[in-house]
Amino acid sequence: MASPSYGVLCQRAVVVKILSRGMSAAAHPQSQVDFLKGEPHRKHPGVTNLNTLRLPDELQMAAQSIIHRAQVTRLTDRSLSLTNFLWSRKRAVEDSTLRQKAVSLEKELWEKAMEKRGEMDEQLLADRIRKKVFSELRKTTYRWTTMKYDEELGVVYMVARLAGGYAAVRRAINEIKKRDPSFAPQSLLDFGSGLGTVAWASHSCWGDTLKEMVCVDSSGPMNILAERLLKGDDERAEPHFKQVYFRQFLPVSPKVQFDLVAAAFTLSELLNVKDREEAVLTLWRKTSSYLLLVENGTKEGHRLLMEARDTVLKKQEKTVHDTRPASVFAPCPHERACPKMALEPITPCNFQQMYHPLALPGHHDRQAEKFSYLILTRTEPSEAEAEGVDWARLTAPVQRRTRHVHCRMCCSDGQLQHLVVTARKHSRDVYRCARSSDWGDQVPIVRGVDGDAQSDSE
Repeated sequence: MASPSYGVLCQRAVVVKILSRGMSAAAHPQSQVDFLKGEPHRKHPGVTNLNTLRLPDELQMAAQSIIHRAQVTRLTDRSLSLTNFLWSRKRAVEDSTLRQKAVSLEKELWEKAMEKRGEMDEQLLADRIRKKVFSELRKTTYRWTTMKYDEELGVVYMVARLAGGYAAVRRAINEIKKRDPSFAPQSLLDFGSGLGTVAWASHSCWGDTLKEMVCVDSSGPMNILAERLLKGDDERAEPHFKQVYFRQFLPVSPKVQFDLVAAAFTLSELLNVKDREEAVLTLWRKTSSYLLLVENGTKEGHRLLMEARDTVLKKQEKTVHDTRPASVFAPCPHERACPKMALEPITPCNFQQMYHPLALPGHHDRQAEKFSYLILTRTEPSEAEAEGVDWARLTAPVQRRTRHVHCRMCCSDGQLQHLVVTARKHSRDVYRCARSSDWGDQVPIVRGVDGDAQSDSE
């Protein structure tokens, strides 16, 4: 019997390939919901992560010039120490909390003293207990201090935080730029502006539209340093971008609003809850579209942001100049209580951005900035969300395995979920989107699809 010709074999191979594609399509159905909006899976609407960031060249060169001229001794060691100090910083203990602790401790010491029933003078015993209470409180109470920057410490801070702070703010701003492409701010208010990283990050996104940038910082030396960075460390030079105004106090008029208001690593510098509430409400009053808050990716940083979130969403002001309601834009996909705050032990809701630090001895080529952020908005969401789809926030790195991925995420119902995504159960589109996503991105969850989801106690 004659063997089949090459042409016949090729035709058979094509038929087999078509049949296998049909079977694959049946096994891995396409999603009936159009959430890709014409984008490839690797660039789906929920992807907001950025590649490893570098400081703008002009900012990098200005910082290097300032470092060279400052001649600060042990600069690398001091910058590392400052970084560790700022990262481990906690909120100041509230006076009410301190009083409650003192009363409880005093009561406990009196009970122990009465059990012994010695013949000691009551006034003498009271003095001893009072001294013991003060001694214990001094040992166990966190000592919060205000950061005061002079010219030299400002340079140390610049080495420690310029690149990392810029990376965190730039990543958070990208959430707005990606999800609301029509947003073209003309004005910016940066409260606690420090080195001006918010202005630089905002300019990199909306340099064509921004006409006014007001940078407010109570530290005069820090404002001078920020202006030097803007002028390339040359007093006679024109600033790299204009219409930047440095102030030590917020604009007084409550009716003056800005398209974008930001406070990066600032809430942790305020003494108590009352000061933070007043600051957050003032910033919200001055917000026309978006309010961006960024803090360290620690438990303390996360608590500060949840405190600010509750302040804006729940506090009622006596005089309201802008009646548009507040809503959470990011990262929370809901406005319920944060599920991470209910866990024991509490784990912060934080994210990560890779960046290149300033080129100095002891600095690695790439570093990771862990940060927490919150974006509140007055505007209606411009993104036309497809019906039947919820977007969940990835709260941990995606674990990619053969034909499935593990996604730990915060969902629109206010619950933490651990979902194992497969093409068979969730559709090929959802699977490929999940596989292309990473920590901090949003992933589409098609309603009515039963998957291997379980409550995530982390």
